[in-house]
Amino acid sequence: MDIFGPYTPLILLIFVASMLIQAALTRSYRKWSGVRNAQNLTGAEVARRMLDENGLSHVPVNAVPGNLSDHYDPLRKTVNLSEGVYGVPSVAAMAIAAHEVGHAVQDKVRMPALVLRGKMAVPLSLGMNLAPFMVMLGAVLQFSGLLWLGVVLFGAALVFHLVTLPVEFDASRRALAYLNGRGLSGGGEGQKGAQGVLTAAALTYVAGFAMALAQLLNVLSIARNND
Repeated sequence: MDIFGPYTPLILLIFVASMLIQAALTRSYRKWSGVRNAQNLTGAEVARRMLDENGLSHVPVNAVPGNLSDHYDPLRKTVNLSEGVYGVPSVAAMAIAAHEVGHAVQDKVRMPALVLRGKMAVPLSLGMNLAPFMVMLGAVLQFSGLLWLGVVLFGAALVFHLVTLPVEFDASRRALAYLNGRGLSGGGEGQKGAQGVLTAAALTYVAGFAMALAQLLNVLSIARNND
């Protein structure tokens, strides 16, 4: 009986890498949160401008508690910005706000990857809470049906992370194109800072995909060894 699998060291390695990437994102965010953007616009003002110019004047921009808790809610059709972004005229706030509006624009044009991710999110979040227990119990009890159901759920998680990558990359592309095209980034250091913040954020999603892939390989190995 094997309940750990040969890819456990790889999972631990990716976990450490994920922590380092998150630390890099935090450092980049803190650095550029202290640098005022060229137009002296808060994150909320940037978001409002970008929404209005994309025919989304009906989408509200809300302030939400937390740090780096910014997100677009496709169900309520709201752009939600954290306290450090909503009312702050920094380079980081500008970049993050534009990124979240990028998701609102994706929703408007019904980007297929965004639609698919939205349909997967709720059922998958429920299933993934049970998947590790299914794999563990299936291996311990030698119940292959339960074990392979866990494998399927881990496979679905990998698909979710795979779909997330183009969604996030596209939102950042839209954000940078808007900021640079309207001269809001100010060029030079401002443009470099916005790019740096969004690149660091994108790497967190790459790490998430790598972790999902390693976990799937691990549970596949466990399932095969316990068949």
